[in-house]
Amino acid sequence: MFGTGKAIVTLTDTAAERVRSLMEKGGDGVIGLRIGVSSKGCSGLSYVVEYAKDKKQFEEEVDVDGAKVLIDPAATMFLIGAEIDYEESKLQSGFTFRNPNETARCGCGESFSVAS
Repeated sequence: MFGTGKAIVTLTDTAAERVRSLMEKGGDGVIGLRIGVSSKGCSGLSYVVEYAKDKKQFEEEVDVDGAKVLIDPAATMFLIGAEIDYEESKLQSGFTFRNPNETARCGCGESFSVAS
């Protein structure tokens, strides 16, 4: 929980269900999913989702009925207030982010930018 008692990010029911499913399939030692950002793409930043086997120092933890998401401390300022969803279509599936901090997103949806 972030200073105010509110979670840094929220998960939709669909996202929480998918996180729990991935945790079960992730193998021994997986305690949740880690969410971060990396510098890449045409807009500058991209979301990164990976398995977490440990909780790193200063990581925030969001737990929704056993769906555990760890927020990389370097990504915290980019993710505050974001909602994570999981969507499936005929052509693709994956986590989606509704992030109030985004000021622009590239046309393909793979990267985003924030005001500096």
